[in-house]
Amino acid sequence: MKNNELQRMVIYPKDVSIITGKGYRQSLRLLNRAKQIIGKEKKDFLTFDEFLIVFKMKS
Repeated sequence: MKNNELQRMVIYPKDVSIITGKGYRQSLRLLNRAKQIIGKEKKDFLTFDEFLIVFKMKS
C-alpha cells in the first residue's frame, strides 16, 4: 500500500459478517451491541479497533 492511500477505519455489518461468519442481520445486532457497550449512539460509526476491543479479538 502506498503512503498516500487512506485505509477505511469504519466497520460495517458486511465486514462483521465476513469476520464472524454470521449473517447480515446478526452482524448488525453485534455492531449495535458493541456501540451500546462503548456508549455510542446508534447513528454513530464504530471503528475496527473498537469492535475488536469490545469482543476481545486480536487484529
